[in-house]
Amino acid sequence: MTQDTVTIYTDGACLGNPGRGGWAAILEFGDTQKELCGGFRKTTNNRMELLAVIEALSVLTRPCSVQIVTDSRYVHDAIEKKWLAGWVRKGWVTASKTPVKNVDLWKRLMPLLEQHDVRFSWVRGHTGHPQNERCDVLAKGMAEKPGQPEDTAYTG
Repeated sequence: MTQDTVTIYTDGACLGNPGRGGWAAILEFGDTQKELCGGFRKTTNNRMELLAVIEALSVLTRPCSVQIVTDSRYVHDAIEKKWLAGWVRKGWVTASKTPVKNVDLWKRLMPLLEQHDVRFSWVRGHTGHPQNERCDVLAKGMAEKPGQPEDTAYTG
């Protein structure tokens, strides 16, 4: 039995860092496309980049083969360069012996990565990639939207 193949494009935005933030994802499955987005009053760009991936993977209803396209080196490198595995092994400290930021989100992401066959690829942002540009518009729109909740896990 073969797994369904899904391509997910993600982006996060912050007006100030920290500041008002938004995240967005576009999921493509065959000819179907779904857009997701959300935001917070006070957060960081990296939290929004991570949350876009988490929220997108969370809507998948069965194990899939997933290609995530992100313009976030932070998210891409943490997975593809095995930083996340090292942080877990070292008790959530970085190579420079400082606490890993956004541990709450990394811990939410880990089981989602185990449920699916996930590969990450990086695309340079703001270079005309259609889905990346659309995610950027959605994420910025959510960052600008009044009445967003507070990112209660943000401690900065």
